[in-house]
Amino acid sequence: MNSFLIGLIAFIGTFIIYQISKRMYQKKPIPFTLPIFLSTAVIVIFLLFTGIPYKTYMIGGQWIDIFLGPIVVSLAIPLYREIHLIKKYAGAISIGIFAGSLTGVFTGIAGAKLFRFESLVIQSIAAKSVTTPIAISITEAVGGGSASLVAVFVMIAGISGGMFGPVILKICRIQHPVAKGLSIGTASHAIGTAKALENSELEGAVSALSMTISAVVVSFLVPVFLAFM
Repeated sequence: MNSFLIGLIAFIGTFIIYQISKRMYQKKPIPFTLPIFLSTAVIVIFLLFTGIPYKTYMIGGQWIDIFLGPIVVSLAIPLYREIHLIKKYAGAISIGIFAGSLTGVFTGIAGAKLFRFESLVIQSIAAKSVTTPIAISITEAVGGGSASLVAVFVMIAGISGGMFGPVILKICRIQHPVAKGLSIGTASHAIGTAKALENSELEGAVSALSMTISAVVVSFLVPVFLAFM
């Protein structure tokens, strides 16, 4: 079987699984039916049971990966539309992003140290709350981490934030879209932002802004925390 056919099967299969997951989420919107979680779990289980190597699957998976860049850039659209409200809450947003970034880096490193994980894990988990390419760049700049582990931790942070973030915000009775967007975007980057956009454009816009600025803040915080903790 040639590479093109393998890629086509992987691409179509992933699309079908995601669409089924999306319909299930629409019928029963609970954390464990979130499409990104459910479809990822199904694909992982399928690859494990069939013995298909991840490298083979990514022949088609990389076609989907190509669209990630333009999708992230498109998050600037709600940001532009809600710019007047973002300016209104600029002070609160700035404080929230810094506090969220600080908390994300500290909890990652402190938690890893508490459970006595080895240095490789500590170095890799520090930048978990920013999107994968930036997290990998930060980890490589600091040195000592693993790109594969970084990707796993970022995925866990994003998916868990998308799944349980709204539930935690509801329990804490946080209802303002700016506060919700700040929390989700700073902690769970693009995956969380996609979830925030389901609630309102303002929440999604603030989440996109938080995701972008927190990446810059985290790039400064990670070397400092790793040096002193």
